[in-house]
Amino acid sequence: MKIDLNQLIGEASKREPRANSMTKATARSRYMLMPIALTIGMSMSACTPQSPDVATPPTGGTSTPAPAAGGGSNSALSGAGASFPAPLYQRWFNDYNKANPATQISYQSVGSGAGVEQFLAGTVDFGATDAPLKAEERAKFKAKYGAEPIQIPMTGGSVVFAYNVDGVKDLKLSRAAYCGIAAGKITKWNDPAIAKANAGAKLPDQTIQFVHRSDGSGTTFQFTTHLKAACPGVWTAGANKSVAWPAGTGAKGNEGVAAQIKQTPNSIGYVEYSYGKQTDLTMAAIENKAGQIIAPSPEAGAAAFAGQTVPADLALIVADPTDPKAYPISGLTWLLLYPQSKDAAKHASLKSVVEWALTTGKATATELGYIPLEADLVTKIKAELK
Repeated sequence: MKIDLNQLIGEASKREPRANSMTKATARSRYMLMPIALTIGMSMSACTPQSPDVATPPTGGTSTPAPAAGGGSNSALSGAGASFPAPLYQRWFNDYNKANPATQISYQSVGSGAGVEQFLAGTVDFGATDAPLKAEERAKFKAKYGAEPIQIPMTGGSVVFAYNVDGVKDLKLSRAAYCGIAAGKITKWNDPAIAKANAGAKLPDQTIQFVHRSDGSGTTFQFTTHLKAACPGVWTAGANKSVAWPAGTGAKGNEGVAAQIKQTPNSIGYVEYSYGKQTDLTMAAIENKAGQIIAPSPEAGAAAFAGQTVPADLALIVADPTDPKAYPISGLTWLLLYPQSKDAAKHASLKSVVEWALTTGKATATELGYIPLEADLVTKIKAELK
């Protein structure tokens, strides 16, 4: 099944209020991707707390049949969390269900913050987040379940600046420019900091309408983690799933931000790359740490991870990659799993789903513009799931 993101953001635009300060208005491609090149150093403890027994029917839809996988037990799995990987998760889960009708999987794109909360509360079978668990969240989990949570990366992706400025194509943003926009210090499209890198572009003398997330968001965590590293002295709001934004208007989810940008002239905001690609949003090229202006692409996103060592908890963060070919705002996204479910069939089914997604499902990740994990890391993850 092809997830129609234009339909998703259309629905999001109906839900999102328009700010008074903002003007009101109104193909998938295949990529040859570089895998994430990661050096692995990790370990997990095998523990057995009890996770909740949730059986929520999956969302509807059709899907292209996938090769059959193991784990044929009757199971209904429910998950919630990050919107960053939602298009990929929906495809994966529908494709898996086509090949394994006894396993039904629903996933709610509620944002990383809400996903972590539901995982800790035990109201879902798995959570999803673009921001690795904090020490206090791990402690809360261990206090409740008597063991450490399992946190496994599933894919990588990039956070892009998508914009809506009539007549402006191939926008280039220096560090001074994009740091200033996010911090609310650059407020006009024809500001010299923007014009300098865009000779010949007809930049309007209009106010920049910055769009950010309104909910607790792993995409925001990745975005602000980069800003904190790349914009010293300019970005002062810190790095977290939610921050006190110095400027702009909020929208819920990657879907909501994409919808707000599409309907608001002279706007710019941050979304996950696949949302920008599949909804035909125009995306800016931005300056990386090496001083190169890099357009977002799966290849440039993968370069951000080249030579990185994954820590024991798998919480790899590359705030400001040094590779000259790297797109500078790129990160991983994780599933959050209970070490052992009280329902053996669910536990076996979820393990099968994860293993299938990381192997057979790689082609779908490539197709949608995500970054598949390197084979050695997949082997390690599969070993930890046993």
